Amino acid sequence: MLSLLVAGLMISVITSCSKTDAVQTTTIKDIDGNVYETVKIGTQTWIVENLKTTRYRNGDSIHNISDATSWANLTTGGYCNYNNETYYGSKYGCLYNWYAVSDSRNLAPVGWHVSTDADWAILQDYLIANGYNYDGSTTGNYIAKSLSATTDWSTNTSIGSIGNDLSKNNKSGFTALPGGYRINNGSFANIGYHAFWWTTTESTPANAVYCYLHFSESTFTIYPAAKNWGRSVRCVKD
Repeated sequence: MLSLLVAGLMISVITSCSKTDAVQTTTIKDIDGNVYETVKIGTQTWIVENLKTTRYRNGDSIHNISDATSWANLTTGGYCNYNNETYYGSKYGCLYNWYAVSDSRNLAPVGWHVSTDADWAILQDYLIANGYNYDGSTTGNYIAKSLSATTDWSTNTSIGSIGNDLSKNNKSGFTALPGGYRINNGSFANIGYHAFWWTTTESTPANAVYCYLHFSESTFTIYPAAKNWGRSVRCVKD
């Protein structure tokens, strides 16, 4: 293992070689010391897991909001674990409101950024064009299975849906898990059924753009919603 300290970011590179191939896996750490693997998809490199940091890049704490009413009324950065349980945060990452996502102190580790709607569009277009639709086609939008992990999703009988034969999921290596979300009234919903991620892109003064996957669908969706919902975050390399 080779460890390098670059601009305050610890990068570990593990390389294993055989006669026929060489496999390289890179990990990064956030400011809390959480370690994440990464995956290269087309021209982009994504963190494979949802973000778990409880601090901004400069070390300032993000407010942990457990109370439903406080969450609903919050207009500054906040985060929580699903159902306010540490177990879910460790497995699925934290849920952040958009005010935390857009804060100038930055959620992402050095050298990375919280995904924009343009980042997700690039990912979507690459996967479609390169045969990652569930049926191998290169038109339409049926990439949900290729983005989704092979575990934890609820099952479904619809052909091409995430929940239909989980063993065929995750062709891209993106490993999306169904971490659910926090509704803007402060309640929690749909763990095991939905994956939601904020982007840093604002759509209106009240709304921002997010992306989602649903266990019974084959499509990947980009859509706007109120900024005080709690959603997961994925980061992309600068």
